[in-house]
Amino acid sequence: MSSWNDNVITDFRDSKGETNHWGPKLIVMHTIGAKSGEERLAPVVGFRNDDGWNVVASMGGAPDNPAWYYNLVANPEFDIEALVEGEIVTVPVTASEITGEARDAAWQAVVAEAPPFADYETKTDRRIPIFQLTRG
Repeated sequence: MSSWNDNVITDFRDSKGETNHWGPKLIVMHTIGAKSGEERLAPVVGFRNDDGWNVVASMGGAPDNPAWYYNLVANPEFDIEALVEGEIVTVPVTASEITGEARDAAWQAVVAEAPPFADYETKTDRRIPIFQLTRG
């Protein structure tokens, strides 16, 4: 993991989600590597919904998906750390990629909640994937 990710995760944990880079929307995914089978930590923005969280594999609009995208496809059951009712808790989740019209609606909800995400779509030719993380 990069030192930047390490710092984001440490700040998230130390501040109980209050002063980290993305505020209380940050979640830390404990994914299982698609090739290695080892645990990988990935701090991402989690958009809360009735079933859990949506996460966007935007990688800032890069031409390729982030590594964690492939981890979720290969190993969709894992834990996340999330701020819930003022405390950071570990939550088991199952990831499923959102497709079709449901993906378009999820994208619109993400952009409405976090307008900078709209720029990511203009920077890449790929359709940016969105996953639903459902509490396990």
